[in-house]
Amino acid sequence: MMTHKERFVATIERKRVDRPACWLGLPAPEALDGLKAYFGAADIEELKRRIDDDIFPVDVPYHCPPANHIACAFDFSKKNDGIYEERTLTSPGFFEDYTDPARVDDFKWPDPARHMSAAECLKAIDRAPADCAVLGMMWSAHFQDVCAAFGMETAMVKMLTDPEMVSAVADRIVRFYLAANRMFYEAGRGKLDAVLIGNDLGSQNGLMLSPELIRKFVWPGTKKLVAQAKSYGLKVIHHSCGAVDAIIPDLIELGVDAIHPIQALAQGMEPEGLKKRFGGKMSFCGGVDVQQLLVKGPPEMVRDKVEYLKKIFPTGLIISPSHEAILPDVDPRNIAALFNAVK
Repeated sequence: MMTHKERFVATIERKRVDRPACWLGLPAPEALDGLKAYFGAADIEELKRRIDDDIFPVDVPYHCPPANHIACAFDFSKKNDGIYEERTLTSPGFFEDYTDPARVDDFKWPDPARHMSAAECLKAIDRAPADCAVLGMMWSAHFQDVCAAFGMETAMVKMLTDPEMVSAVADRIVRFYLAANRMFYEAGRGKLDAVLIGNDLGSQNGLMLSPELIRKFVWPGTKKLVAQAKSYGLKVIHHSCGAVDAIIPDLIELGVDAIHPIQALAQGMEPEGLKKRFGGKMSFCGGVDVQQLLVKGPPEMVRDKVEYLKKIFPTGLIISPSHEAILPDVDPRNIAALFNAVK
């Protein structure tokens, strides 16, 4: 019988396992209340024990009001209304009218050392059970931050009209994440197993921008972030929702160990095709549809889907809902069916 950590590592490395690794993901607070009630668990730790979850995710303790989250560290909004809760993509961004890369420091960039500490990072990491795979939720979504820095539509245009300006902002954002991640990795040296980073690059039917633009504006930062994590001996899971099959060869070349979340209904993300094209070079996480199946399907269909995934991926797939955020519309009975079928 493997430990959770052993099973996770073997699954990522596409080695034989007693069963595939599995992960609940990150339930929204409202969904977590329902799951705890259904499984009779007092807290998230007990819930994960009851369902036999293999992965313990750890958020980076980052304190900068009002968002207080490493993935929402930059307030690029031009509204100046004092209200900022998360990254804004549809509003005009600070750099909307900028064209001169030399002015990139006109923005007041946050210093991660002012908003996080090694002691708090270590405390958060030490909450993980000893036999679980510890996954640092770094996010480091530098491309999504670039979109917020200009406003998403403006950012897409400026990639063509002012590419040096876009690259300057992207490089400055990546510098922030490299500094913040280094603090977390140093605090958790020897206690972390993997990290999750990434950017949403796909829609339901294809990429949001061409592979050529991704290679020019996204991958330079991703390459640095992957290399940094690898220098600490960590597995790297790269997140992107949507249809991203066209850039999986790029992620293999960048040294990514697994892709999350296999959005089950997105074009080109069918498990058979992914296994046939990339199964010997890339591992995956996800696969159980959260758009329809886990919301509307009966538990029997969830069980059948998991059994089907296990046949295609006896290893190399961390079986999980096809999005990290479990929302309240997911029936707890279907979560039970998922984890029971994995076992």
